[in-house]
Amino acid sequence: MKVLDAEFVQGFMRMADDGWNQGWHERNGGNLSYRMKAEDVDAVKEELCPGEWKPIGTSVPDLAGEYFLVTGSGKYFRNVIIKPEDSFCIIEVDEKGENYRICWGLVNGGRPTSELPSHLMNHEVKKRVSGGKHRVIYHAHPANTIALTFVLPLTDEAFTRELWEMATECPVVFPDGIGVVPWMVPGGREIAVETSKLMEKYDVAIWAHHGMFCSGEDFDLTFGLMHTVEKSAEILVKVLSMTQNKRQTITPDMFRDLAKDFHVSLPEKFLFEK
Repeated sequence: MKVLDAEFVQGFMRMADDGWNQGWHERNGGNLSYRMKAEDVDAVKEELCPGEWKPIGTSVPDLAGEYFLVTGSGKYFRNVIIKPEDSFCIIEVDEKGENYRICWGLVNGGRPTSELPSHLMNHEVKKRVSGGKHRVIYHAHPANTIALTFVLPLTDEAFTRELWEMATECPVVFPDGIGVVPWMVPGGREIAVETSKLMEKYDVAIWAHHGMFCSGEDFDLTFGLMHTVEKSAEILVKVLSMTQNKRQTITPDMFRDLAKDFHVSLPEKFLFEK
């Protein structure tokens, strides 16, 4: 099967285009990766042509021998649909989890996203804590979420509680909460380490003044997670633009009732009295 005909590749391309259409990927902003299944690799193996090994910039031994779909560094999400072979690639991780090689794509040259260390370290964590279910890592620049990093305390508790309050579905969609990374230089191992620590507990990590990382089992769930968080952030931005004092909101006991009816567990650290 040709790579571009594979269902998982079509899903990857659709998600990238959906993100572009949401306005989350100005210029070459954001990146997306997918940990391929064995059957995915087998389906496209005839088109794979391994290149030379290059250092990842970190070590991910639990991903040894795995293959990933990854957007390219400096590539535009708006071009994923119209120039796919130039916009993303399939990479293989070596037997030690220290190097990668491009096996398909980026036909006009280039390399995987500069935030590959963050993606792979997050994949390694989520593979372990989800029992292998999580396969998608998505980073985008949703404006309302970024705006809130200038006015809310940069804590997991502040962001989780405020965003939970904005829409009743939010505690059901991200019941574990949201993690926050204070501003750091992107693209290197240091921010990757801090993000992967948060991914031990959460499926969402916000990078202050930069954007959001989400992890999920598939493209729909991961995109839907980011979409929900950003919609909640948009509501909060509108509320804050009208008043600093909410007349009414969802209380801790209301959250507990919601958790009971929807069969989710909400950490008590987020259900504090304000």
